[in-house]
Amino acid sequence: MNTPDITTILGKGSAFDGKLTFEGAVRIDGEFSGEIRTQGTLIVGESAEVRAQIVAARIIIEGVVRGDINASESIEIHAPARVYGNLATPALEIQRGSVFEGNCQMDGSGQVAAASNGQRKRDKTAASSDAIVAG
Repeated sequence: MNTPDITTILGKGSAFDGKLTFEGAVRIDGEFSGEIRTQGTLIVGESAEVRAQIVAARIIIEGVVRGDINASESIEIHAPARVYGNLATPALEIQRGSVFEGNCQMDGSGQVAAASNGQRKRDKTAASSDAIVAG
């Protein structure tokens, strides 16, 4: 992974509930609950358990994430990750051996939108998207 200057914000065995904002790249290996917002990279380590609404440029998931995720650049779900929630991103990679339960929107809008009937809204200005399911 070519992510420069990774800072661990929450180490294994620690827990935090609240709102996290940061610049650059941050790795979480503990438990986090709340909201995460960044224009940088978020890495959810294999030992991490995150319950949060996440907005970031790039997200790499190896642990457990429960909540909706918006990524302006990409989302990578690496085994043995487990992701439960809705995704919005122009580029998605899901490795074999990981779990994803939810909906994914890749129309380039970068927003997860849910209509009142539970169906997701479609943006009429669809951009090209890249999806990779690695095996």
